[in-house]
This record gives sequence, C-alpha cells and structure tokens, in this order.
Amino acid sequence: MVDMEHAYVWAWDARPFPVFPNLTSVWSDGDNYGRGHWLNGRATNQVLASVVADICERSGVNDADVSRLYGLVRGFWSGEVGTARSDLQPMMLAYGFEALERDGRLQFQMRDGRLTAELDPEKLVVTGEIDGTLELTRSAEAEIVGRVRLGFSEAEGDFETRSAEAVSPDDGSVSVSQSEFPMVMTMAEGRGIVERWLSESRVARDSVRFALPPSALALGAGDVVELGDARYRIDRIELGEFQIAEGIRVESASYSASDCAEERSAPKPVTAPTPVFPVLLDLPLLSGAEVPHAPYLAVTATPWQGPVAVWSAASDAGYELNKVVSVPSIVGVTQTALPWAPAGTWDRGPTLRVRVYGGVLASAPLVDVLNGSNCAAIGDGSTANWEVFQFADAELVAPQTYDLRTRLRGQVGTGSVAPPVWPSGSMVVFLDRGLDQLDLSLSARSLERHYRIGVAERGYDDPAVVHRVDAIAGIGLRPYAPVHLAAVRHGSGDISLSWIRRTRIDGDSWVSVDVPLGEEGEDYLVTVLLDGEPVRQERASTCTWVYPLARQLADGVSDAVDFEVSQISTQFGPGPAARFRTRA
Repeated sequence: MVDMEHAYVWAWDARPFPVFPNLTSVWSDGDNYGRGHWLNGRATNQVLASVVADICERSGVNDADVSRLYGLVRGFWSGEVGTARSDLQPMMLAYGFEALERDGRLQFQMRDGRLTAELDPEKLVVTGEIDGTLELTRSAEAEIVGRVRLGFSEAEGDFETRSAEAVSPDDGSVSVSQSEFPMVMTMAEGRGIVERWLSESRVARDSVRFALPPSALALGAGDVVELGDARYRIDRIELGEFQIAEGIRVESASYSASDCAEERSAPKPVTAPTPVFPVLLDLPLLSGAEVPHAPYLAVTATPWQGPVAVWSAASDAGYELNKVVSVPSIVGVTQTALPWAPAGTWDRGPTLRVRVYGGVLASAPLVDVLNGSNCAAIGDGSTANWEVFQFADAELVAPQTYDLRTRLRGQVGTGSVAPPVWPSGSMVVFLDRGLDQLDLSLSARSLERHYRIGVAERGYDDPAVVHRVDAIAGIGLRPYAPVHLAAVRHGSGDISLSWIRRTRIDGDSWVSVDVPLGEEGEDYLVTVLLDGEPVRQERASTCTWVYPLARQLADGVSDAVDFEVSQISTQFGPGPAARFRTRA
C-alpha cells in the first residue's frame, strides 16, 4: 500500500543524541521517539538481513538466502577471531531465527510457529526404530528453567551494561539461566528476548520423534507440523529408508511481540572538570600509629568526581604518584568566632557555627568523645597552624550549617599554639573520615615539595589540577609544652623553677606510674624574659631549674620576670613554650 519509491529521509533533528530523547525534563516530546520519525541515533542501525549476509560473505558464503529475516541490529561486536557461526550464534538466539540447508543452499528464516503442514498420526510410518508411530517425551520438572537473565549493552544511552530478566509466575527456584550477548539493544528489546526464551523453554519441554512417509519427503528442518492438537518444529532429520524426524513443541504466541513499554535512559549529568579543594595539615600524632613526620591530606569537591590522586616531586617536574584518595573529607568554614579555652575541661562557651561541605555531622555521647569521636582541626588554612578539638553536640540549624557545642579544646598538645581567638572564616577539617597521610621520607622534612592534586583519571597535567608547594615541619615529632610551672623564692634570693612534662606518645594510660618520655633524652630549654625580651637561655635535664640571685642581678632582674620552658626533641628541636610570671 506504500510506494517506497516515494519515501524520503526528511527528519534529522538538530538536538543532540542521546540527550534527546532521554532528557524529557528539557524536551517533553522525548517519549514520542520510539514511535516517531526521527533519524537521530538510527542512521547507523542495520537491518538483520544485511548483517547476516555480510557475515556470510566474509566467510566465503555468497549466495545465502536472507530474504526471510526481519529485525533491526543496533550494534554488534566480535571481540575475538572466530568463525561465522560464532558470530551468528548470539544473533540467532537474540532475534529467534535459524539456519537451514535446502537444496544445497544456506537459508535463514525467522522462528514464528506458523504451520507448514498437518500430519495425520495414523498415516505415519511404523518402523522398528520408533515405539509406535509417535514417540513423545516430556522433560522432568526439575529441568525446566523458571528464571532467565540476559546481559547486553544498552542502546540510546551511555552504552552501559544492562540486564533484563524474566521470571515465571510459578517459579520457586533460585537458579538462574544467564547469558551475555555482545550486542547493543534497548531494555524493551532485551526483555522481549528473555520473555520469548522463557516461553519457548516452557513449551519445548515436550519433544516428539516420528517417521515420515514418502509423501512428506519435502518437509525439512525448520518446518512446523501439526500432530493432533500440538505443533512441533522439526529440528533434526535422519535420512535412511525413511526420514526419522525429531522436533520440539512450539506455540506461535511465543513469537508475538512483547508488550513491554520502552523506558528512556536518563542521561548522566555533565560535570565540568573543576578543581578539587585540598587541605594539607601538619598535625601532631592523633592515635600514635601514624607516621609522625608525614602530613595529612583532606580533599573535598562539589560534586565529587571520583578518586583524587596526589602527585609529588622535589621540583615542578618528574612527578610520581604519591597517594590516591577515594573518599571525600568533610571540610567547613566557621561563621562565628571561637575564643581560646583551656584544655582538659569542657568548653561550654559561645556556640561555634560551621558551614560544612562534603558530608554531614552528628552528635556523640560524652563517653564516645572521650574515646576519640567527633575530632576536628580548626586553623587558618596554612599547613602547620591548627588546633585539634572535639565536640559532643552538633545541631543542624540551616542547610549544611551546624552549631557545635560542648567542646574539648587544645587536644594532642595544640592548646599551647592556639591563638586568643579563631576568627569567623577559619577553616575546619573533620578528622573522622577521608583523611590520609602522604608519603614523605624523613630526609625530605622541612624541604619544599611540589604537590599536584586532582581527579585521578585526568592526570597531573590537567588544567583543573591544584598545584601546591609546601615544606612540612613534621609536627608529629614536636614535643608538647610542659604544664604546672611553679616558682619558689628562697631566703637566699634564688628562684627555683619546676614543671611537669608531657608526652606525645602513649600518654593516655591511667595505670602507668609516669607517662613515657617519648624523646631520646630529657632536655629542656629555659628562657628568662625581661620586658618581653630574652636575657638568658639555659638547658635543663630535669623538671627543675634554679635561677641564682647573682645571675638575676647580672641580667638586670629587679621586678617582674617571665620564664618560658620548652621541651627539646633531638629531631624537631624546641617545642611550644609554657610561660610563667613571678616577682623578683
């Protein structure tokens, strides 16, 4: 009824495929694509007959009959060097056609269950090879497949691997018949295939064997015959005195088109290559198991675009992969100021409001906080200037904004380096997840190193990679400041100074008599300051030091005097100082 000589290609849409038709939130007519006239995404599709003919020609078969093949091939690949049979087999199963040899010629035809001839069981040949005229066999119930699954590449989308499955309503087994096809098809086509397979397997449990009379010699493999009230497709014929035919039961309804509705594959949002936000933190030992001289790295990005790689080098060349960060860290910016507070007591002062990126926060019981939960570092964004604190209460007050209360300040010895106030706009890095240490040799400590940080799959030379140059001091090697400084003036005028040392290693035990030294030897630097200027520095090997009257007079000390005491590390040098003021 349609004159194809006057059919013309006329509708090439300028909208990009496959964003159109999949992005229906932008183009509401996307659902019409499956029933419409658009050529987008279809111009390279091939009819099944031409693909089969091409495979045959490449294998040397030039006169194959493909006139009875119908279907559309959206994509097919052959990953290995093989035969034409190995290439055709997946398509034969997917599209439901078979290969036959008739009169010396290879023929292909669709399976449709349509009747070729009716046979009277009473007129079949009786032979000693068959028990009676018909030999009927039914497969055991246990051999019936109740669940079929097919893997393929999805067309009209991102060509990701998809899986279509069909399940018989009365199936109670957990076994699955699974196949993988090197083909591209839509989800509706995949479901139609597994539905056909499931229907065919249920019907084909009945098989038949019979001998054909000479009047039926024209029948061959692939023909459908009717015997009684059932139809059988002849799959095999043995030529001898008589033709012994073997077939399986078929139903034409099994080959009806599936009524599965086509689903649009929502396209993934396009994410522009944007820089990540890295933060380098030179922190004290948090648990004692870390590498003391290596820095920590926290990385966040919105949106997170996958694993982030860190490349390092001594100069801006010759980079090597240092670390891959697979989990984003939670980083925040303070919206209120945080005044200094002493360590060792709960800070219940002004609320600290923080806007966070890369995750969510949660409150924790006090006992969990004492055991290390909800740990964070607040600083100015530089590598070494951080105060470690913990918090028990985190209240969500606005999108991505939390009020942090009930804090433990100056953890792991950072209270001695904290400023009088952390202003609004300070950076907060939450240390519960996503934090990792970079690889850094001890010999490279305090030397400038170049770091390039960006999405791993793009490489270190990508324009979105962040370039940082930092010299890591190795704060994990830094001794803590002494505590409980006290001064006693004797009758002779001498001043005795005493203090209690702290340790950076294994100092939380309540059963030990004293905390471990944590350094190669006990060594302190005592500084005497007059009007803020140092007038004397001496070393002490114990937690006491005497300032004789004669040295006081020589230093010009006559009124108030300040003392600073720092513990000395062989690797790091003097740590933070504790200060004490007394009257001369």
